[in-house]
Amino acid sequence: MSSIDERAWFKSSYSGSDGDDCVEVARGTQAVHIRDSKHQCSPELALSPTAWSDFITYAARG
Repeated sequence: MSSIDERAWFKSSYSGSDGDDCVEVARGTQAVHIRDSKHQCSPELALSPTAWSDFITYAARG
């Protein structure tokens, strides 16, 4: 697994445009990593690619 510093983080298109709801995502081969861009050293969430896809499908309905 790559270290946090090696991950290519990007701001999710689902983040708020005012800068208050910023989620960053990094895609890996085994997991999709999610973190709060305002607190980059805080714990991150790692989901399987399938779980991430299911979440995006659910969120898009909303």
